[in-house]
Amino acid sequence: MPDTRFFGHPRGLSTLFFTEMWERFSYYGMRALLILFMTAPVADGGLGFDTARAGAVYGLYTAMVYLTTLPGGWIADTFIGAQRAVLYGGLLITAGHFSMAIPSLTAFYVGLLLIVLGTGLLKGNVSVIVGRLYAPDDERRDAGYSIFYMGINLGSFLSPLVCGYLGQRISWHVGFASAGVGMLFGVVQFALGRRHLGSAGLTPGRSDATPDGIRARRRGRQALTAAGVISAAVALALVTGWLRPDVTLVADIAGYLLLGITVVFFAWLYLFSTGWTPGERRRLYLIGVLFLAAALFWSEFEQAGSTLNLFAERSTDNRAFGLDFPSSWFQSANAIFIIVFAPVFAWMWVRLAQRRLEPSSVTKFAVGLVFVGAGFATLIVPAALADTGVRVSPWWLTLTYLLHTWGELALSPVGLSAMSTLAPARIGGLVMGVWFLASSVGNYIGGRLAAFYEAMPLPRLFGAVAAFGIGAGLLMFLLARPMARRAQGNDGA
Repeated sequence: MPDTRFFGHPRGLSTLFFTEMWERFSYYGMRALLILFMTAPVADGGLGFDTARAGAVYGLYTAMVYLTTLPGGWIADTFIGAQRAVLYGGLLITAGHFSMAIPSLTAFYVGLLLIVLGTGLLKGNVSVIVGRLYAPDDERRDAGYSIFYMGINLGSFLSPLVCGYLGQRISWHVGFASAGVGMLFGVVQFALGRRHLGSAGLTPGRSDATPDGIRARRRGRQALTAAGVISAAVALALVTGWLRPDVTLVADIAGYLLLGITVVFFAWLYLFSTGWTPGERRRLYLIGVLFLAAALFWSEFEQAGSTLNLFAERSTDNRAFGLDFPSSWFQSANAIFIIVFAPVFAWMWVRLAQRRLEPSSVTKFAVGLVFVGAGFATLIVPAALADTGVRVSPWWLTLTYLLHTWGELALSPVGLSAMSTLAPARIGGLVMGVWFLASSVGNYIGGRLAAFYEAMPLPRLFGAVAAFGIGAGLLMFLLARPMARRAQGNDGA
């Protein structure tokens, strides 16, 4: 009989729920402070960066956090399994946050590097394990991902309230340390609850015992060892002060690298990789379309930590109901809206499915893009007021985050489930990494757009972002029916 011990779902889902909750607590708590800390004057304990430099660091960091889920998925699929990848990743993230608690620019960069490496191991693989708790035909899968998604948002709701307050009102570094404490809780909880996961993600996904397979794994171990040595050397060079990189130049190079990785990966997937069945190849094409839509969505949505965070700090009257609150608290708005509206969306999809009216995955992505664009459209007028020196009402940003939340609910849980369903079994971790590659591209663009915050009038900046989102959503609506016909018989997308 199916395991139903956690609200009708497998008991192991609770372990993954709380692991992801604490990982997101640490990530979003630190992210709420990151660009504010970098742009704060040195006299106030910040780094004194201008917005262009801070945006470059922010974009580079957030892009690499998601990009490393690709090698993280490969490592789990080929060598250590998803469970150990999650455990090792959590330990690296914990070390990274505690490193950022040290008031040193070197420790700051080392901490970011450790968090990037750790999140690459943890983020994609914990989502893979969720999918493997269920049989392929288990109708509870989408609902399980929705519950898992609630864990993500519970952590991201609490973290800005705690880490943001401690960072902005007490000390930036105390805020970073509190994020480390959260991840430490997550590591301990996962270690104690692993027994409930059974064999899900316990062993590597690839079991090719042929001579070619063995040679491929040997070459992979050599490449992994080389990457580890290089990472350790970079960290050592940062610690000793021998390496003091121009972060803007590094971010520019990373942008080209990110574009190259994306092109090469999809070229390998579609043109050079062999052995796909016709059904698998059709699903891979659908993954490509969803990737492009998701990358654009996240490039707008993830400005929550860059341009919208700066707008909250510099142009918003951060008072409500007589309460004067830190600007980082806006970062909790999305999460609380998710908690409120996720059951509504889940109920809506079920009702529509019962009536055979549920939209396809592509249509849901189109809805998400329109909503995220509309969120920026609502800021055009208050941005014009802010350009005159007025601090605008906090309800403008609140409305923006509400619209962004509706867009996220239409796109993100659907994307997680679609990647798990569409992915050929032998590259499940790698394809989940593709979903996070879209986040990487989007986060990079979203971070770099912060450079325009002081170089372009805010109404023009927000208007351009709004136009791209809404326009892309309308295009996806046009593509929905042709893509549904192409994928017919696979996932109903």
